[in-house]
Amino acid sequence: MQYEIKYKPSYALLEVNLEPGEAITAEAGAMTWMSPEIEVHTHMRKKGLLGSIGMALIGGQSFFVNEFTAPSAPGKAGFSAAPLGDVDTLTVAPEKGYILQKAAYLASEKNIKLDIEWQGFTKGIFGQGLFMIQVSGEGLLFINTFGAIDKHILAPGERLIVDNYHLVAFSDACQYQVKKFGGWKETLLSGEFLITEITGPGEVYIQTKNIREIADWIWTLIEPRVQAKAR
Repeated sequence: MQYEIKYKPSYALLEVNLEPGEAITAEAGAMTWMSPEIEVHTHMRKKGLLGSIGMALIGGQSFFVNEFTAPSAPGKAGFSAAPLGDVDTLTVAPEKGYILQKAAYLASEKNIKLDIEWQGFTKGIFGQGLFMIQVSGEGLLFINTFGAIDKHILAPGERLIVDNYHLVAFSDACQYQVKKFGGWKETLLSGEFLITEITGPGEVYIQTKNIREIADWIWTLIEPRVQAKAR
């Protein structure tokens, strides 16, 4: 599949060129434009354990994905996501999968499997409303992040501690452990602060911005106006 990522790194847009018979699956709502040659079919990510209602309640995102196909003539489509940040490509192979934050999923080729019945999603072990998807199969996986993408390559036994709100993805060959992290930041956030300790070998992808901290900062600006109107 031919593709181009435009306007990196802050306002990235994925543009794909589909030849007849080619298809790409994308997060519902990710499409920004497409040529008239493209056909779109909507379906649920996964039937079974959670069901569509469970996906909506637990995941916080749409439980639908759209499949874009060029049935008989070449076509183009553009995709982007809500967070202001980067788009990048991960290559998935039979022996090289990833654990991916669900909010970071943008699009993928048709031979990519997104497993939401994996314990990281169904048990919510990463906490803080974050759910991870196990990605396997073969093909291209497109991810989006809040801010820029910071990539780390871990050697066997090398460890990295990542704030969960900055964690985007890591190789499924890595070992990981989710832990509580105490101290001043926990106190300031007024709640449980979790980190993930990841042990190589493998890749770790981190986003440079924390959407929760940005939300808290925005609230400090609008809270006085809200309180004033409530009086």
